[in-house]
Amino acid sequence: MKKYCYIVLLSTLSGYCQINRDVDSAFFYYKNQLEQALKESSSIEITKRRLQFADFYFQVGVFSEAIDQYNKASELADKLNNDTLVVIIKNNIGKVHLAMKNFTLAENYFQNSLKLAQEINFVKGQAISKQLQGTCHEKRGEYLRALEFQKESLTLFQKINHGEGIAIVNENIGSIYEDIAQYNLALDYFKMSYDYFKNTGGAFEASVLNNLGDIYRKTGQYDEAFKYTRKALSLSQTINDSHQIESAHKDLSKTYALRGDFKNAYHHLKESEKINSEKFYSQNTNQLNVLQTVYETKQKESQIKLLLQQNQINEANQRLLIVCIASILVGAFFFFIYFDKKRKQKLKLQQLEQRMLKAELDKKEFEEKNLQREIHLKTSALSRYSLHLAQKNKILEDLSSTLTNISVRENIDVSKKMKQLVKEINFNLHQEHEWDEFMNIFKEIHPGFVKKLSTLSGENLSPAELRLGMLLRLNLSSKEIASILRVTPDSVRVARYRLRKKLPIDQKEELVSFMISL
Repeated sequence: MKKYCYIVLLSTLSGYCQINRDVDSAFFYYKNQLEQALKESSSIEITKRRLQFADFYFQVGVFSEAIDQYNKASELADKLNNDTLVVIIKNNIGKVHLAMKNFTLAENYFQNSLKLAQEINFVKGQAISKQLQGTCHEKRGEYLRALEFQKESLTLFQKINHGEGIAIVNENIGSIYEDIAQYNLALDYFKMSYDYFKNTGGAFEASVLNNLGDIYRKTGQYDEAFKYTRKALSLSQTINDSHQIESAHKDLSKTYALRGDFKNAYHHLKESEKINSEKFYSQNTNQLNVLQTVYETKQKESQIKLLLQQNQINEANQRLLIVCIASILVGAFFFFIYFDKKRKQKLKLQQLEQRMLKAELDKKEFEEKNLQREIHLKTSALSRYSLHLAQKNKILEDLSSTLTNISVRENIDVSKKMKQLVKEINFNLHQEHEWDEFMNIFKEIHPGFVKKLSTLSGENLSPAELRLGMLLRLNLSSKEIASILRVTPDSVRVARYRLRKKLPIDQKEELVSFMISL
């Protein structure tokens, strides 16, 4: 039983190697650990390593690989008759489906986990299953069912006096009450959760502080809202929790806006959007790196298997040659028998080689299609970013115009106008993306464009000229480019003329055609 508990404790990503390694290094670390365990043929060690690998995949967002590793670990746990571990793994698989918003599948895993936990009287496992089912119902908007499961989970955690579990469920219940606008009840549960997490200095404390600040803002207690949200921001920055930092900036922006301090509101709004963009890019980069590494690793493994099969074929041919020589020495009679046998074996070998070749060609064709689909998705993303930048700049121009009119006009309802502006800002809050994200995705699709453009230019190109070249490479019109760059179409035409003068372009050749050809 101690060995099994050891497996559970080591199934998280808090190992020492995760701290100082990047995503690729972490991948190869867990992969090597798993391969070593497979060589040693220890079921307990293999299960432990598969759980670590699954947790790693889940954290970087490669959900299909995470589910695959969890399922393999679950099969081993079944063979080891470790039902406690099976309960934990089923809950983890359910969490993966919950993250992918496959609520029905997630709920099925949580129900199966709960049933098994009840059969073996695993109270903590029951509590976690009910807590996760409550979260699943909350995501669906089924708040009464969510409250029912969370309160049942709370009772089970209280039964085993599990302080952290009680605090987490209290926060979940507070979140549900907040969703249904019962702010007093929500505040009570958030306070109970904070009583446990206070001064722990972790992500849970930061989350509860953000929730408390949110409730105080919604109930009009702005001083208290500032107090708790600023505490959340300070703690989140200390532990470098980007999600909680973003949430704190967003809540501060809303509170400042309600106080009428739109300068600070705008500042925190921009900080929130900046962190959100960085987080989004980081998550996508990690996923792409892991997927690329997985693809390359599997490709190498396939090549190794192919070489091993080829060696087996070569060894078989060598044995056939020895048999041939021996048969010649024995006599003409046995030679005839051997010749017929050899012909049949060669035919089988050729058929096998043809099948292997066809499988390899099919695999390469499939991989090529996947790459083309990836490029198409990235190109679509660039188009969306371009459109969104144009929309964002139009909105900013409208806001600037509105603020200018308010400042010069008298006898105007400023409060009403300000509320309209806040509404417009909030509407565009989740649509904002930064130029850096656009630049990075563009370089992934056209990795050599900027370097080629700079090399061909007789003079150093400014950042504005490089951006103009990138937008021309996307075949955008002068009007679209003017909207994105927040300049007039005439300014775009002048900039195009200056850029053309710096490039070795024939007089009859269009600037856009030249950019597309790079």
